[in-house]
Amino acid sequence: MTEPAAVRPPKPLYSNVSPAVSSPCISLCRLDEQKVCRGCFRHVEDIREWRSADDQRRRVICAQALLRKQSVAAEGL
Repeated sequence: MTEPAAVRPPKPLYSNVSPAVSSPCISLCRLDEQKVCRGCFRHVEDIREWRSADDQRRRVICAQALLRKQSVAAEGL
């Protein structure tokens, strides 16, 4: 006889709203050619991941978005 596989606990679903890390979304959702939102500067995959990301991952996403925003601003000068 084989033993049943261990049951994994369900993945936690985090709320879209976090008191620790607020969403960078400014409701100006337009993707550029690289699939980066021109409003919040998150990549489309980061936007999709946001809902299930924990606060640490959300901080990383926000930091990457800030770098993209600063890069675009520097190019515009």
